[in-house]
Amino acid sequence: MAVGAATADRFVIDLPDSDSVLSLAGAGQKTLKQIEAFTGAFLVTRGLQLVIAGKPEQIEKAAGVVELLRPIWQSGQVVSMVELKAALASLDDGTSKSYSELGGQVLARSQRGQLLRPRTLRQRAYFEAMQNHELTFALGPAGTGKTFLAAVLAVRMLTERKVGRIVLTRPALEAGERLGFLPGDLQQKVDPYLRPLYDALHALIGLEKTTTLLEKGVIEVAPLAYMRGRTLDNSFVILDEAQNTTSAQMRMVLTRLGEHSRMVVTGDETQLDLPGGETSGLVEASGMLKDIDGVAVCRLNSKDIVRHELVQRIVDAYSKFGL
Repeated sequence: MAVGAATADRFVIDLPDSDSVLSLAGAGQKTLKQIEAFTGAFLVTRGLQLVIAGKPEQIEKAAGVVELLRPIWQSGQVVSMVELKAALASLDDGTSKSYSELGGQVLARSQRGQLLRPRTLRQRAYFEAMQNHELTFALGPAGTGKTFLAAVLAVRMLTERKVGRIVLTRPALEAGERLGFLPGDLQQKVDPYLRPLYDALHALIGLEKTTTLLEKGVIEVAPLAYMRGRTLDNSFVILDEAQNTTSAQMRMVLTRLGEHSRMVVTGDETQLDLPGGETSGLVEASGMLKDIDGVAVCRLNSKDIVRHELVQRIVDAYSKFGL
């Protein structure tokens, strides 16, 4: 509930400290201006108070959004456009109670000290699916956190000793799986294709620790072609860019799953690079296995994109043209 006082045309919310004021307002008052644009209300900070003015329905909506976002700005974190839009959507569709729980659900702390939370309800459902299923498929456009959230859970389970290693793999389609054309040893050949996974690990545990775990084999990277014949026990396996797997490749990697292991398969079915209209192993498997016990299929969309807000508009524009 909001803490403050109301009159006929304004509502006042008391803010706990100056850090909360700065976090809520955003750089150059950006967040407050965004709330104004979406609600029609007028918002201004005065000392340790937020004053909301306008018509009753405008004030109610603006105050509701501010309260839904309280766990974020009260902890000193900057409110993103994704979080703001998600809060507004939850007010409109009656899911504000569910959304309010997101702010208190901290998944991890980054190397920079940032509290990492699911930013949308679908992201939370995806994370919970990974926790509760041995095999999870995550389909959605770029920037929806598919790979990053999988890495968060992988690092957490490794830290809690629920798995003994993290295995990262993806199809090296651009090299036709013939990695001999690239210079260096196996890891150096695969590195360009696994950069998004490395970026996630660096953000979570740092470059130095990631390098150490790679050297010890606790984190293993391998092209999909090198999975054949193996059994991956006590492992957290992340198969990224899986839309570019063939049916045979997908079947092969799924059957590598061993005892006490978990696998997350991520991809964007709109970004197929397979030649000759070949069927995507991701699309086929996610449809065929969706009703099997122990398997979850999660679908994210443009509203879950957590990159620059322009990315969401780009994805939506391409979707309108069926691309």
